[in-house]
Amino acid sequence: MRKLLIILLLAALGAYAATPPVYYLLWFDTEDFIEPASDDAALRLAQELTKRGIKATFKVVGEKARVLEQRNRTDVVAALKLHDIGYHSNFHSIHPASAEYLEGKGMLDGEQEFAMRELSGFQEVEKLFGMRPSCYGQPGNSWGPQANKVLRQWGTRVYMDEGGQVGFDQQPFWFGSMLYIFGLGPNTVRANLDKPALLPDAYRAFDSAFERLRPTGGVIQSYYHPTEFVTTEFWDGVNFRRGANPERADWKRPNLRTRESTEQAFQLFLAFIDHVRKTPGIRIITAREAPEVFQARELAVPLESARKLAENIDVHDGFSPADQVLALLGLPPRHVDGPLRRAATTLKVQEIPRAVFDRAKADAVRSITKQGRLPDSVWIGSQELSLPDFAATLAGDSGAAIVMIRKGNMAIESHVGINAAKLYNWVIHPEGFAPENLLELARLQAWTLKPAALKR
Repeated sequence: MRKLLIILLLAALGAYAATPPVYYLLWFDTEDFIEPASDDAALRLAQELTKRGIKATFKVVGEKARVLEQRNRTDVVAALKLHDIGYHSNFHSIHPASAEYLEGKGMLDGEQEFAMRELSGFQEVEKLFGMRPSCYGQPGNSWGPQANKVLRQWGTRVYMDEGGQVGFDQQPFWFGSMLYIFGLGPNTVRANLDKPALLPDAYRAFDSAFERLRPTGGVIQSYYHPTEFVTTEFWDGVNFRRGANPERADWKRPNLRTRESTEQAFQLFLAFIDHVRKTPGIRIITAREAPEVFQARELAVPLESARKLAENIDVHDGFSPADQVLALLGLPPRHVDGPLRRAATTLKVQEIPRAVFDRAKADAVRSITKQGRLPDSVWIGSQELSLPDFAATLAGDSGAAIVMIRKGNMAIESHVGINAAKLYNWVIHPEGFAPENLLELARLQAWTLKPAALKR
């Protein structure tokens, strides 16, 4: 009997070890550089969490870092340095906001624009806190895919925010070689800071997310803004609504909460966090720690997985379409970006000689190796074969003397949002702002999209 119990115990422990844990990330968009009371709110949040042994991620705006320095808030800086520091844009809501200056640009000139406008803020945050920002998140919903490559070059590995422009099954994913903690839907849980009666609902929402993810492991997140704890309205809505851009001397401070209202907000938040941290099996991590809990990005792709591109250009067996194309071309696994434009197939025939197709494959290999991205198309003599059609044809190639052309089905694009007016309807953006081209660029980069698998 004793031996049987030991065997059962070891089996249970083995099953437990094989199941990834549920991780929790708590982050604060630390952005309000107008209202000084928001500095005190950030200080208290950091101190309360430190007392509880919890590390959060404070995503700091460049101008907020400058203001903390100008106000000599060394106490705030010291308290936040005990946590993780991310980056949250240079000027947040001062126009042009991120999506405003990226609208109408392609990938390459958009990357240059992002770097030009954001580098000084990134460096300011890094200098003040003495650490490279671990993550980036766009201001509001002012998202653009051109940020990814620049952030990688700056050594930032995580894109952490919430939005609907791109997502994958409401869990983290790789996109543009960045770990995206984004689009988590019901796995993003917040306690209402104004209504004590709703606190049990927040507990239930968190518990529901935890139970839903427990069999497979996963990620839950919560986000707040320090200014929420001390003001009744957002500082940027007061000043920069619908494209307004007043001079600094004309900025207005937001209305403040009463002392009682502020205390209630803190107590409701802390009660919720205490509920989270006391949940058996939950693991609280920061954005800086997040990449270490996921599998490596570049793994060898089995050819049987890559062959599935013939039917659908999509994630297959956890691999991105770009991963699969590289495997079919005999290239080693690595990150490559998606194409720069959507090309159409101009080839009129449905079959081509083997030698012609092999030359097209060799051209694709040279292009990918030299440029670090998938080509927009391949050339078949004087005619183009679009990247989707090339990938599908490549995957369905039987090795015969005549290669049959296949039409690529871009199923992967279903993970990108389609309603720009809704997805970018932030109070700061001008009325009617709908940057459709940013969603189109996201679809082109969807070749790099794949789920972020947790380590077991």
